[in-house]
Amino acid sequence: MDTLETRELRYFVTVAEELHFSRAAERLGIAQPPLSRAIQQLERRLGVALLERDRRGVALTDAGRVLLDEARALLDSAAAAARRTQRAATGANRLVLATKAGANHDLLRHLLDAHAAEPGAAEIEVVLCGMGDQARMLRDGRADVAFMQRPFDALTGFDTEDLLTEQQVAILPADHPLAARSSLILADLTGRPDLPVARWPRQDGTYEPGPGPEIHDLSQLAQLIALGHASAVLCASSRSWLWSAHVAVPLTDAPHVTTVLAWPAHSRSQAVAALVKTAVQL
Repeated sequence: MDTLETRELRYFVTVAEELHFSRAAERLGIAQPPLSRAIQQLERRLGVALLERDRRGVALTDAGRVLLDEARALLDSAAAAARRTQRAATGANRLVLATKAGANHDLLRHLLDAHAAEPGAAEIEVVLCGMGDQARMLRDGRADVAFMQRPFDALTGFDTEDLLTEQQVAILPADHPLAARSSLILADLTGRPDLPVARWPRQDGTYEPGPGPEIHDLSQLAQLIALGHASAVLCASSRSWLWSAHVAVPLTDAPHVTTVLAWPAHSRSQAVAALVKTAVQL
């Protein structure tokens, strides 16, 4: 069997994500017939059916689900190789650090200040991203290192250094009766139509079912809480961005969260190693 080509893998991933040939063709900017032929050719070369096609639509076979996971990883690796090669060609001593907006502001500031004080330290570009984006950015080369959180973020395939373990808190409107409490348990926030817990997107972009509003970014969350339309469960360090209309109340039974510095396990970057060394010293 010939080596798989990135073009056909990209075609397959798009069809697998859309489960609709017309939408996939439109997303790829090509006509549908050549896309269908490319997928059929890929199936013949592999000797397996990747998709089930019937009047109801398109569905992945077991083999197709395996190839989808593998193809995404291969495409990310190819993109990462290209981006890091291009950055290396500039000769710039620079790293890209990805982190969720509003997360661990003080910890990040201390790390950046300590690293900048080291002789020959790389310049750090901080990229603020959405929930779950750090892993994708590390895998496809848009970021060299990232702040991530255990147990919420998927850390498979990355090396990590633990930085901070902290309690979780409930972020509430300042005028809500629960805001006057010295502590809460998770059950205090359950089943309250007057203050539903906001829902963040999962790794695949979908949301857990529930009554709370679907949140896309931190500013949206802050506004909804201030208006009394939502509550949130976040790390204690989120206090750094609270408004006067917010109150953070400790949750005594919520699992603790550990912030880690993560980087690709295969990284041989001296700049990454230097940043990790600074993090360990902190």
